Amino acid sequence: MLILFNKPYGVISQFSRHEKYPTLKDFIPYKNVYPAGRLDTDSEGLLILTDNGSFQNKISNPANKILKTYIAQVENIPNNSSLEKLKKGVLIKGVMTKPALIKRINEPDIWTRKPPIRERKLIPTSWLEIKISEGKNRQVRRMTASISHPTLRLIRTKIGEFELSKINPGEYSILKGNF
Repeated sequence: MLILFNKPYGVISQFSRHEKYPTLKDFIPYKNVYPAGRLDTDSEGLLILTDNGSFQNKISNPANKILKTYIAQVENIPNNSSLEKLKKGVLIKGVMTKPALIKRINEPDIWTRKPPIRERKLIPTSWLEIKISEGKNRQVRRMTASISHPTLRLIRTKIGEFELSKINPGEYSILKGNF
C-alpha cells in the first residue's frame, strides 16, 4: 500500500500520540503503514506512507539520490550570488550539503496556512523552489538561513515521481500497484 498524504502544519510525522500536537494517527486510518522519511512539525506537504519496507528504504535513503522538491517562502529576496551558494552546497553544522537545484518562483496558488506566517510590513518575502536529494534534519530551513533568508513557510510538493497534486491538507490518496 502506498499513501500520499498532505501533512498540515502542526502535525507530527509519527503515529504514536503526542501530548501537544496531532499525529498521523489523527488522519490516516490504516495500520502497519509507516512514513518514508519525515516532515518537521512546522513544515507542510507531501509525506509518503507505505507498508513496504524496501520501498520505504528506497525513498528515505540519500544514497538513492531521489529528488525531493520543496517550495519555500523566505524572508526578503535572495540575490543571484546567494542562490549560487545554495546551488553549490553550504556548510551546515560542519557538514557540506550536496548541491541543490534552486530557482525563484512566483507566489504559488496554494492553501492558506493556519496559523498564518508572521509578516513584517517592511520586509518582503519571496518564494523559491528547492530540490535536494538528501534530507538532513531541517536542511532546507538551515540552508536558507545560511544565506540570511530564513524560511517562513516550507511545503514539500514532490518526492521522486510522486506529487502532491490536488490533495488538500489533512487528506490523502491511495496508490495501487507495485512500488
